[in-house]
Amino acid sequence: MGILTFKSVSKGFGEGLDRAEVLKDIDLDVAEGEFVAILGFSGTGKSTLMNLMAGLERPDAGQVLFRGRPVDGPGRERGLVFQSYSLMPWLTVQGNVMLAVDAVFPKLSKPERQKKAAHYIDMVGLGHAAHRRPAELSGGMRQRVSVARALAMDPEVLLLDEPLSALDALTRANLADEILQIWEADRKTCVLITNDVDEAILLADRIVPLNPDGTLGEAFTVALPRPRDRAAMNHDEAFKALRARVTGYLMDVGIEAKVEGTRQLPDVTPIHRIPAAVARAQDSVLDERYLEFSQLHKIYPTPNGPLTVVEDFDVKVKKGEFISLIGHSGCGKSTVLTMAAGLNAISQGGIILDGREVVGADPERAVVFQSPSLFPWLTAKENVAVGVDRVYPRASQAERQDVVEYYLERVGLADAMDRPAADLSNGMRQRVGIARAFALSPKLLLLDEPFGMLDSLTRWELQEVLMEVWSRTKVTAVCVTHDVDEAILLADRVVMMTNGPRATIGKITEVNLPRPRTRKALLEHPDYYKYRQEVLDFLEEYERGASPKPRASAAIAAE
Repeated sequence: MGILTFKSVSKGFGEGLDRAEVLKDIDLDVAEGEFVAILGFSGTGKSTLMNLMAGLERPDAGQVLFRGRPVDGPGRERGLVFQSYSLMPWLTVQGNVMLAVDAVFPKLSKPERQKKAAHYIDMVGLGHAAHRRPAELSGGMRQRVSVARALAMDPEVLLLDEPLSALDALTRANLADEILQIWEADRKTCVLITNDVDEAILLADRIVPLNPDGTLGEAFTVALPRPRDRAAMNHDEAFKALRARVTGYLMDVGIEAKVEGTRQLPDVTPIHRIPAAVARAQDSVLDERYLEFSQLHKIYPTPNGPLTVVEDFDVKVKKGEFISLIGHSGCGKSTVLTMAAGLNAISQGGIILDGREVVGADPERAVVFQSPSLFPWLTAKENVAVGVDRVYPRASQAERQDVVEYYLERVGLADAMDRPAADLSNGMRQRVGIARAFALSPKLLLLDEPFGMLDSLTRWELQEVLMEVWSRTKVTAVCVTHDVDEAILLADRVVMMTNGPRATIGKITEVNLPRPRTRKALLEHPDYYKYRQEVLDFLEEYERGASPKPRASAAIAAE
């Protein structure tokens, strides 16, 4: 028997017809010193599983045991780090960590307790910020305080409940590396709840999938040698094979796009022209200069003079091409996108779409934002209809409804069309946002981190949905993302931006991978990791805010 054991554990919530069974007949044994990652989709009961380990919940059936004894409440031997930081805002970093030290080591003298707190603060790299309060810290720094506080309890088991999910990609990677270093130095038993496959492989000895039906799947042993280097793993055949196996398993058990095909698009034309089933999926799709960004600049006035955020952004996009725009936070990706949408004035240069200069917002350019901005009191169908009614003024009401229902069905919402937006999950709301954008039959689709607020497994699902719908329209598209795999999966070309201010195009990689694409198929394609490495190398070059000299613009322009 391991240090932490589940024996036939089940847990549900509610009563009668409203009861939901969350976990079913869970058997799990965590060995002492082992690092286990529990991997699953949102809503599968991962946090409930963690709360049972921490003693914050009791099982309805079965037993949760710590060293062979039933867990009947929280205990200092099990240190928990939550997804949210849960810090006392009026206390300093030192004060927050001292709360744990004072509770666990009351018999030590005050100097000894302070020394112990300082040790754990230094361990997470916050010695320089010990006297700052949470409001003065970044999200990543606040989560470091939470880790230090949990470690200060000197627990036998460290429980990490999605501790990195609220952080941006770079901070998330850095903190994951630090957690790994801490674990390798101390080898405490550790259980991590995550929805990120790469994170699980980097950190864990064993990955245990939690299925959507509340059961545990068959565990994957991570036999990669330690220490593990994030960059080197991209060249490791064992890593690639394991990544493909875990990804394939999760997609098989969890991704059901629910795409149906009972409805057809009516033969109606929007005010900015196109349809007839979107001109038979853009026909031959040949226009080489359908969308042109010409010497684009964005300059903001400041008290210290003009600030150039984006300069000389120059690229030509073919009709029907899908472009991914990637770079570190603050590099001007979203600024370029909002200028293309007509929501942000152009300072210098211009944008030409289908022979006309972009001036102001127009439904011919549909935008999907990170948050879909739905009217919460309207149904999914009514939210999509708001735009369709404007774009198809000459169509009958029945024809407009057909357009609305066709796209909602394509994004997997056939059974939820009449539900108010307020009752939908985040993933379902973003499906409505995608349906609404496609239903406008735009000439240009602009996606601004469309899946950035979703967990990584829900992102996979919606990426598949987006690709399926896009393949039927071949609408010219530009997607801003910080996710390397997403950029390659979606795009014909990946446009990489240098750091701001004065951000510009640093490199363009053409992605010659077959379409239609699925994540499972791409992970097995021999060229996939070559493209991934190109993008990773570029981002690493700019990772610490450095400003290497951009590539010559002649080598950048679209062929």
